[in-house]
Amino acid sequence: MARPIKETPILFGEDARRFEERMKNPPRETPEERERRLANYELAMEMLERGKRR
Repeated sequence: MARPIKETPILFGEDARRFEERMKNPPRETPEERERRLANYELAMEMLERGKRR
């Protein structure tokens, strides 16, 4: 049987302001970071596929 989902906490004050600002302006990814992230993704998918073949 599934466990009930807990309520989402509500942010107030400075925490709320920082969260909203970050949602409006997400951090940018450099081309090098993107290339590394995609290479890691491809490696993980390859490992997953190899595991399925056994």
